[in-house]
Amino acid sequence: MGEWIKLTARDGFELDAYVARPEASPKASVVVLQEIFGVNSHIRSVADLYAKQGYLAVAPALFDRKIKNFEVGYGADDLKAGRDIAFALDRETTLRDIEAAITFAGQSGKTGLVGYCWGGTMAYASACFLSGLSAVSAYYGGGVTAMKDHAPKVPTILHFGERDAHIPMEGVNDFKAARPDATIYVYAADHGFNCDQRGSFDEDSAALARSRTLDHFAKHLS
Repeated sequence: MGEWIKLTARDGFELDAYVARPEASPKASVVVLQEIFGVNSHIRSVADLYAKQGYLAVAPALFDRKIKNFEVGYGADDLKAGRDIAFALDRETTLRDIEAAITFAGQSGKTGLVGYCWGGTMAYASACFLSGLSAVSAYYGGGVTAMKDHAPKVPTILHFGERDAHIPMEGVNDFKAARPDATIYVYAADHGFNCDQRGSFDEDSAALARSRTLDHFAKHLS
């Protein structure tokens, strides 16, 4: 279902992106932001899922500025490698690459954006600082709560796991109090609960969060 294409950011940098297209003309588009493990088989499957729902799905390779074709699993060495790259990237440059994906996706109508883990943080940053989006869904972004002083410009929902040691509930609650303009959902789950390739996968929580995200996009991308 998917193919790899090239995107060009405003500064001329060229990055790869995985694109999954629906069988019929897309009803809208969704940008999918990766975890720190790259645009791996799981993220590609997420893009494929949105394509099956009728959306053009675009997953930009946001680590391309540091290393091309980065794709790993979920072991300890993979985690370290992904974190090292994520920490070496600055937000403004990454937003520039996300902007390129939004521009491409916008050719197919209204655009939503969903992100996971590090991509969840970048999803919320995109909601606050980028144009061209109509809705955002951010999953367990570790840096989201630090952005509580920034308001999303589009309807935004956020998903957190109450057993997530990386994102304490105290911070989530503070964020919720500071940002009544965002909708917060908390699940009886751990970090990474959406990924069926990780030990923390929680099928019920993943299904519920996916249903809420699809409803969110159906409402705001139509």
